[in-house]
Amino acid sequence: MLARKTNSELSRRNFLVAAAAAGGGMMIGWVPAVEANVEKDPPAMPDAYIRIDGQGKVTITSPMIEMGQGTYTSLPMLVAEELDVDMANVSVAISPPNDKLYGNPLLGHAQVTGGSTSIRGFYLPLRKTGAAARAMLIAAAAEIWGVDPATLRTEPGFVVDDSAKRRLSYGELADRAAKIAVPSEVKLKDASQFRIIGTPAKRLDVSGKVNGSAQYGIDAKMPNMKIATVSASPVFGGKLVSFDEAAARKIPGVVQVVKLDNALAVVGDHYWAAKKGLEAASPVFDDGPHGNVSTADVVAGLARAAEGSGAVAKSDGNFATAFSSATEKVEATYEAPFLAHAAMEPMNCTVAVTGDGCDVWVGTQIPVWAQQAVAAALKLKNEQVRIHNHLIGGGFGRRLESDGIVQAALIARQLDFPVKVVWSREEDIQHDMYRPYYYDRFSAGLDAQGMPVAWSHRIVGSSIMARWAPPLFKNGIDPDAVDGAADMPYAIENFHVEYVREEPPGIPTAFWRGVGPTHNVYVIESFIDELAAKAKKDPVEYRRALLQKNPRALHVLNRAAELSNWGKPLGPRQGRGVSVQQAFGTYMCQVAEVTVGKDGQVHVDRVYVVLDTGVVVNPDTVVAQVQSGVIFGISAVLWGEITLAKGRVQQSNFDDYRVIRIDEAPKIEVEIVKSEADPGGIGEPGTSGLAPAVLNAVCAATGVRLRKTPIDSKRLKEAS
Repeated sequence: MLARKTNSELSRRNFLVAAAAAGGGMMIGWVPAVEANVEKDPPAMPDAYIRIDGQGKVTITSPMIEMGQGTYTSLPMLVAEELDVDMANVSVAISPPNDKLYGNPLLGHAQVTGGSTSIRGFYLPLRKTGAAARAMLIAAAAEIWGVDPATLRTEPGFVVDDSAKRRLSYGELADRAAKIAVPSEVKLKDASQFRIIGTPAKRLDVSGKVNGSAQYGIDAKMPNMKIATVSASPVFGGKLVSFDEAAARKIPGVVQVVKLDNALAVVGDHYWAAKKGLEAASPVFDDGPHGNVSTADVVAGLARAAEGSGAVAKSDGNFATAFSSATEKVEATYEAPFLAHAAMEPMNCTVAVTGDGCDVWVGTQIPVWAQQAVAAALKLKNEQVRIHNHLIGGGFGRRLESDGIVQAALIARQLDFPVKVVWSREEDIQHDMYRPYYYDRFSAGLDAQGMPVAWSHRIVGSSIMARWAPPLFKNGIDPDAVDGAADMPYAIENFHVEYVREEPPGIPTAFWRGVGPTHNVYVIESFIDELAAKAKKDPVEYRRALLQKNPRALHVLNRAAELSNWGKPLGPRQGRGVSVQQAFGTYMCQVAEVTVGKDGQVHVDRVYVVLDTGVVVNPDTVVAQVQSGVIFGISAVLWGEITLAKGRVQQSNFDDYRVIRIDEAPKIEVEIVKSEADPGGIGEPGTSGLAPAVLNAVCAATGVRLRKTPIDSKRLKEAS
């Protein structure tokens, strides 16, 4: 997503800092060297990664936010491995907003959780932090005993002197260790020495979720707090014209009515009062310039833009010459619709505006940017906005945005008490920031054996990066929009990828689980299947021929084919489909088995997943992430679609924006390839590769090639 740095760059440019923790003990953290000591007045919470108290309890501050992906376990595992402590003695703290201390090395040192970067970004820095703390504890023990530190070793939670048969606990050493100079170089364990990394560690956040003590944003409670809900203009860009405040105030429990430029909020003693009051207020809006926009208008605009050339993302060889002389030419157009995030935890934010600033209780993937956005909206200094971050009940990219947080702050500014703003499910789905609608044009030239000798892919769609991180939108290229396309796994000599930026009128777009690859893997892997069919070749064999220079991708393909019994006959109207991807530093192959009913409805029966994600920190988390990604992807490919008519989003809740139900879930088999490569990301690949595997399976079952999602059951019914 943002500027990427290699592991070697991270090693050279960062160092460790340590200090005595409040109340005794040790505190140590990792800071970007070029940015150290910039902030003179840090937040009250200790700004460090490791705190060891006098009893030896270890608290690890997670730089990334937990939203179900297992970050609050896998990142502490990195520290615990090198520090030499048992995970049972570890607890996790949520990091406050601080780019300087908690910035993501892969995302330009911004404190952003997303893009499957948590392990990739912090694998070395957090291990180094743990190793440095261990060295300092050993040095402290050596001072006490008057021995050479090299003669000492550690075992979980203790420094041990074997020659004298004595040991000191980390708790006993913490105060002294905090005064030890931080080592300039630390030696990390060899992988053969790991006792924590690579093991199925028990999730540290499970107990709180089971006993109810875990605090999500929606759980925030403040003294004298009221609840608000909101209705924004049904058309993006519209304005509030009028409302019936008297009618709203007649509802028992309604406390106040708050007017914004484009929305109306009603505040109540409880949510039901606020909801009924909002209904009674009957807000009226001016639609503004986008009141007649429809999905057809959006698609027409994309199709027109696709007729022209775009900015070149990658070009190898000479496509035009190779295409003109090809034995056979194949062209296709694919579409990927707008998608909503529909996270299970409703969008919410609690805000209290006081004389000295503003407090915000929320679950966000971007704490620093949220702080800055609220400060700008309320005309405060950044340090006057205090973000209290929480667990996130589903992000999928939605909480990479601060629109709801700013709206809550603008509402709270007009109140004399804290307010929790909760969006209804309808408000959430109809005022989301959507996965862009993409329109893709392919042209491929095949040789006499049916193999591609020329490949052209023109991607047309909204640029998220141009809005979200403008410096990264360079020379007309959105790096996210072409991710997974410009660097696809297959070797084709004459290769050309273009990007055309075409913004939908007034419709906000944002990252959605899988970001660029969630669309590019879908269209590329579908088109590869088309080429295989044109060549009258098996889809797996066809891919094998194109992956001879990509051994990691070839290996996961071969293993998935074996695991799924590829080629074994299935029953009537059943089919298998395959997809291969290299994205987020992970190589993955998925094979889906589907059954298509006579009514055209598709049931995904089984999904096989084989992946090479480099060094694995917690295999249980990897499997869970892949399973959840597959489930998320099935919902999208079968039913996911946001449509517009007269400027209004037509979907409003889970009755018309469906998600898969438990009885519809397939059997999912996940196999992890043992690898010593650098860790890859795993949160999103499971979603990215699912759609093409299912669509290719549907084609195998029915002979119908679908080039648009969600699946058109009517076409499949007619094909019966």
